Amino acid sequence: MQPSLNQQNERNDTVLTPAFVATAGAPRWIPPVLDQALRLRLHDRMVKARATEEMLIRMMRTGHGYFWIGGPGEEAYGSALGLLVHKGHGPAYDYLHLHYRSSAVVLAMGSEPIDILRQMRGTVTDPYSKGRNFVNHFAIKPWNIVPVTPTIETQYLMAPGTAHMQRRHGGIGCSIVTGGDAGSAEGDFYSAMNWSTRPGGELPVLMLIAQNHYGISTSAETVQNTPNLHQRADGFRIRNARVDGNDPIASWHALVEALNYVRHERKPYVLQVNCSRLYGHSSSSGANRYDEPCCVALYEKRLISENVATETELKLVWDKWNALLSDALKVVITEPMPAQEHVLQHVWHRGAAGNGPVEPKQ
Repeated sequence: MQPSLNQQNERNDTVLTPAFVATAGAPRWIPPVLDQALRLRLHDRMVKARATEEMLIRMMRTGHGYFWIGGPGEEAYGSALGLLVHKGHGPAYDYLHLHYRSSAVVLAMGSEPIDILRQMRGTVTDPYSKGRNFVNHFAIKPWNIVPVTPTIETQYLMAPGTAHMQRRHGGIGCSIVTGGDAGSAEGDFYSAMNWSTRPGGELPVLMLIAQNHYGISTSAETVQNTPNLHQRADGFRIRNARVDGNDPIASWHALVEALNYVRHERKPYVLQVNCSRLYGHSSSSGANRYDEPCCVALYEKRLISENVATETELKLVWDKWNALLSDALKVVITEPMPAQEHVLQHVWHRGAAGNGPVEPKQ
């Protein structure tokens, strides 16, 4: 079903500009021009994502939902990524292997907040898992969004699989995988880099590392010996860079550079995105607001100072999404929960007939 820094970023965050040679007759990807209208659209998507996440936290605290985990603090780069995705179904389009902090990506692509509220509450109307999974665990077949798993970083090793298919298919479609800094220390991340760089078999994969300096409740500085996680790609001869992920404009340009390289060179790229984690790891740690840089507030100050928008106009965006979310919650709390007879639905594949209930073996 199609769904209706604990630390300030370093001042020397840089973007490495890739060079590529166009092949005669090959398809080209031309990203949107980041004009004033698109800058305002970016803000709209960032607010859409933040307002949705804050509603999810309120649902958890008022008994309308259960376990919350999400991505407040990743709206800047996530919204930029969502607007740059080559959206569609099949190998000609991008495949997305996301983690559970990727709500901004999916919402920027056009997903509706009400569907995320449905998954938070666990209703049968949840289009991503029919009330069977944690919130922000998306699965959208028409958009090539591979099911998000609760186990961290397994998605890194899945991405070379779809990228291998895209390498054989040709075109500009690539596989995009997102994860966190803690998970980048796991073997799946290194295996993904290895499988993406076999001589003569390089793969079009964009690997994103959201560096928020924490792995659940553990400070990254106590576990990893470098803040520049993207440099781990040097050992695999993968082009890499880092960017201030609290800056949507810098993130946009970094993503354009990276995607241009992956789409046209058909080789992997690793991009580290330095960002904040504003409400902790999940509801298990209280989901309280942390005193870290807020990408939405920083961007709004920039839009006002550059005369792109007024404070009143930006507030209207918040009012719009908060009102829509309040109305959505009123709908969601009236919708049914999965029933006993639903337990075996969408579990086994039934061939051409699709999914259906299966009698358990005696």
